[in-house]
Amino acid sequence: MISSDAVESAEAIVDVRGLKKRYSGSLFNRRSVDALRGVSLTASGGEVFGLLGPNGAGKTTLIKILLGVVKPSSGSASLFGEAVGSAAARRRVGYLPESLRVDRHHTARSALRYYGRLSGMAPKEIAKRSDELLDLVGLAGRDRESVKRFSKGMYQRLGLAQALMHNPDLLVLDEPTDGLDPVGRNEVRKVIERLRDAGKTIFLNSHILQEVEVICTRVAILSKGEICGSGSIEELSSGSVSGRVTLDVIADEKTFNGGAASTKFREWLGLSDSADLEVAANDGIGRSHRLNAMLDSQTKIDAAVDRLRQAGVSIVRLEAQRETLEDTFMKLVSASEAAN
Repeated sequence: MISSDAVESAEAIVDVRGLKKRYSGSLFNRRSVDALRGVSLTASGGEVFGLLGPNGAGKTTLIKILLGVVKPSSGSASLFGEAVGSAAARRRVGYLPESLRVDRHHTARSALRYYGRLSGMAPKEIAKRSDELLDLVGLAGRDRESVKRFSKGMYQRLGLAQALMHNPDLLVLDEPTDGLDPVGRNEVRKVIERLRDAGKTIFLNSHILQEVEVICTRVAILSKGEICGSGSIEELSSGSVSGRVTLDVIADEKTFNGGAASTKFREWLGLSDSADLEVAANDGIGRSHRLNAMLDSQTKIDAAVDRLRQAGVSIVRLEAQRETLEDTFMKLVSASEAAN
């Protein structure tokens, strides 16, 4: 059973406004670096917020600022309405770094005891909380083994347990499935889903877009220190089609009016002579056809449907391949990099 005091309101748990961070040049490299250039975002209670971006986008800098490890050059950031880095904010945050290191003499249980003491927890509270968390992350039967025998997936699940030890309201997870095999990723994802369902607020930094698409309620895409897109997956893609459209239609010889079927379909779909179009008969009498074409906008699809209907063609099925998060990510990042 998950013990949770998670904040479930729609209030902003993470509030970042106009955040900038400039790293000054060193003795050997005098060139300064603008890691963040006016970043603004919010994450509400009970949601899983994904932070995406290519290497060097500024994701790690933003997380370090939220944890109070790095100070911003300008702008503001708060957690639960408290300034980042303050004792009040830090008490309510659990953190899983990208590369967690646990001394190899520890077992899972002794490691949790160690982290519990660091958080000022009483021995009885540590023991009770350890039992809950070891069960949550699937390590209950392996809790007295040395961590040096753990797979990376088990190690990451232990990392999630230590981040949850003091029952925080906000979890900051930095690449929680990086370097894991498919089984390990699935194990960690299931734990994150259970935490999400329990109402925990999760701020997740990851480059595995397929997992972010499944887990996150909202995302922000960071590029060159700036937010180039944010919102839900649906809002970011706006239902955009990525190109291929398949139609099952019924049209007899009279519909073609003596013309070749492929020529007439090309005309009705609004395709040029050189455009890609596949036409296949679905039955033996030449009435049912499957069309596969490149129509890369909803406007083109709507116009093609109108022309087909006007020509007397019956549309049995239409399937448009929608834009994935990866498609959206690449489009927004490419545009941002071109602008800079």
